[in-house]
Amino acid sequence: MNSKKITLSSAVLIALFGLTSCAEYSATASTVEKAATASNESTMITYPETKKGTVVDDYFGTKVPDAYRWLEDDMSAETAEWVTAQNKTTHDYLAQIPYRDKIKSRLAALLDYEKVGMPFIEGDYSYFYKNDGLQNQYVLYRQKGDAPAKVFLDPNTFSEDGTVSLSSIEFSKDGSLAVYLISEGGSDWRKARIIDTETKEVLESELVDIKFSGLSWVGNKGFYYSSYDKPQGSELSAKTDQHKLYYHELGTAQSTDALVFGGIEAEKHRYVSGEVTDDGKYLLVSAAVSTSGSKLFIKDLTKADSALVTVVGNTDSDTYLVSSKGDSLLFITNMNAPNKRVVKVNAKQPLVENWVDVIPETENVLDVSTGGGYLFAKYMKDATSFIQQYDLSGKKVRDIALPEVGTAGGFSGKELQNKLYYSFSNQKTPSTVFSLDVTTGESTVHMKSKVKFDSDNFESNQVFYTSKDGTKVPMIITHKKGLVLDGTNPTILYGYGGFNISLQPQFSSTRAAWLELGGVYAVANLRGGGEYGKKWHDAGTQLKKQNVFNDFIAAAEYLIAEKVTSSDKLAVMGGSNGGLLVGAVMTQRPELFKVALPAVGVLDMLRYHTFTSGAGWAYDYGKSDDNAEMFNYLLDYSPVHNVKAGTHYPATMVTTGDHDDRVVPAHSFKFAAELQAKQVGANPTLIRIETDAGHGAGTPISKTIDQYADIYGFTLFNMGVKGI
Repeated sequence: MNSKKITLSSAVLIALFGLTSCAEYSATASTVEKAATASNESTMITYPETKKGTVVDDYFGTKVPDAYRWLEDDMSAETAEWVTAQNKTTHDYLAQIPYRDKIKSRLAALLDYEKVGMPFIEGDYSYFYKNDGLQNQYVLYRQKGDAPAKVFLDPNTFSEDGTVSLSSIEFSKDGSLAVYLISEGGSDWRKARIIDTETKEVLESELVDIKFSGLSWVGNKGFYYSSYDKPQGSELSAKTDQHKLYYHELGTAQSTDALVFGGIEAEKHRYVSGEVTDDGKYLLVSAAVSTSGSKLFIKDLTKADSALVTVVGNTDSDTYLVSSKGDSLLFITNMNAPNKRVVKVNAKQPLVENWVDVIPETENVLDVSTGGGYLFAKYMKDATSFIQQYDLSGKKVRDIALPEVGTAGGFSGKELQNKLYYSFSNQKTPSTVFSLDVTTGESTVHMKSKVKFDSDNFESNQVFYTSKDGTKVPMIITHKKGLVLDGTNPTILYGYGGFNISLQPQFSSTRAAWLELGGVYAVANLRGGGEYGKKWHDAGTQLKKQNVFNDFIAAAEYLIAEKVTSSDKLAVMGGSNGGLLVGAVMTQRPELFKVALPAVGVLDMLRYHTFTSGAGWAYDYGKSDDNAEMFNYLLDYSPVHNVKAGTHYPATMVTTGDHDDRVVPAHSFKFAAELQAKQVGANPTLIRIETDAGHGAGTPISKTIDQYADIYGFTLFNMGVKGI
């Protein structure tokens, strides 16, 4: 779920997952393709008893029972006992899978190689993230010139079990100071530490209770950050809906931090952020009530007590700062441009009527970055990248040649850098980091993945299939070369379809483990995502949300019709909004899938907006208390409310984290309880609840290995695979 927060620098993401080979394992890599097709003969499961309550809600005259409302109380001993009992049942079931440990060993081998991120410049140093192999968290290194790199921050020392992670870091302009945020147990609540970068000395007490926050320095004096008032009761589930922007001056107590925006009813928004221009002259404040659409304000920091000036006064579009030079500002916006454009305006006359196009909208979706005194237009065409370089006036300089079809990221840096970095990968090609000479346009390999993986043994193809209403939807299908299309291939179909998020092709070693087993991995670019801009996003929101589910169902039907797989060999997988996707399609078309894997899903669509910042997702979903039409639409697909007694549902393993304070685990708890009460037949309906884990960010590699070993083992076991 996108919550407008700034996460760990993209430098660490380029090599998050890679692939190494193992000769012993490769000898059996094709065995799954020809594995036994008999159904799994697992014994019937005795599930823990889940009591039913008598809560009934009235929505516009319709009575809706909520038998498992008590599971929403994450602070109760009763819920904790239920979690313990469910985990025991799940772990006992998984223990009978004969090849689970083999998959786990292979995943560990695939992840056990040195992974290095893109360098970025701060002050006199070049910084980069690196993982030696199986370290739970990436380590931040730095080096000066040609001197050896040294550890700057090692999050693995933050806790013994690796569950405390570095979520973001921001350096002052001269690089002499930094503030970084840590997350404990995967929670969205953060603590901030301020350090002298030369000595690494912590300069003052931690700032606490920070959530969904960017960080933006004003010289070396202080910085802006955002948070909510700490909720009463459970901080994992209590509603948070008034975001506030603060300014912290170094050397002062957090209790004295200045409230800049969000403290009064007229300024009440769920997501607020502040960004200072490079020269410190202006503060840009963005304010949104949902995950799409934001207002924009500007404040002159050179004048004491200057007022915030409204630049965009409604939430019909999104506009963000790209770069600044004196009073000249560049924004990227989708206002009157669903695929986005770059505009220029004078900060002293910033209103929309004064905007001038620098890079006009095109038929392809635009993102943009700056570095070396240039703009880099990162276009997306059918979910894949192509890059163009422009000068700051909008004159095209050149196209940037990429190695093949795939996803490129990066192209950002300081104004005076003559060398920038970018990464490239796709579903079968491990990530490579390139350096780019901004003057000549020449790209050079900076860091090639050290993974021993021959991508020539695999193929990745994009197809376009037809959804229920005739819409053409792209999907990328990856598998071993020479795959026989006989309908027997174990296949995972993955999707998201929401929040303007685009699923571009990228390499993952956890996915590579599945491919090595002979499995097929298909990713569908559903409506609700951002692959074709705002119109594509809006076509999968609120009263059009069923389009997303129809797109996913059509993807499954395509894979079956083309004999890539069959219903007996098809698993459906997704997380967060993708967990909703899985929950919806498995309840609408249970016969279509053999296995369902909803992760950290939004599954109770009548109450999602009552937890933490859930109401901020209403742009995509609408709310059950909006009106009768919206309520009935949500009720019609809400997974928790559409589990029908006496139905044969797919073998299902719901996954969640007990510290998930974004999509609270109660969603998964209630869905699992409904399935266990109403499922018929031998297909298991389990829930795997990770402890000291949140929505996914910062998850230690050790937990990732365990989780995917369980997911792949569960999937193959329930497809009738006897051995690998």
